[in-house]
Amino acid sequence: MRLSIEDALKVAESLWYRHTDNTVIAVAQDWQSKDVLMVASMNKDAVVKTLTTGMVHYWSLSRKRLWLKGETSGHYQYLVDFRVDCDGDALLLKVYQIGNACHLGTRSCFDARYVNKIRLDTNLNTGEP
Repeated sequence: MRLSIEDALKVAESLWYRHTDNTVIAVAQDWQSKDVLMVASMNKDAVVKTLTTGMVHYWSLSRKRLWLKGETSGHYQYLVDFRVDCDGDALLLKVYQIGNACHLGTRSCFDARYVNKIRLDTNLNTGEP
């Protein structure tokens, strides 16, 4: 999915950048499986860059810079569909994901193994089932 710069700016200017660093929340979802892959932040520049290139860009809250998803890993996200929530402060990005979405090496940042590991570690420490 790609828009002209004019249309991308109209969309970007309609959003409510109310979160840290004047960002909106962006939820990336696999367009075929519907699995939620990750949650990140987007500022106006990230929204415009994503909509005009068709490749997902985010705003890094820790590095304070725009980043192309996959720029170091090769695990790019290609935009298939772009949805805005009713308040205009959150986005649903339906993407074609190349490789894994999570920096920990899993397809999704919402991998059940992470929760199960925490649960197992807690149970080992407390003796609880």
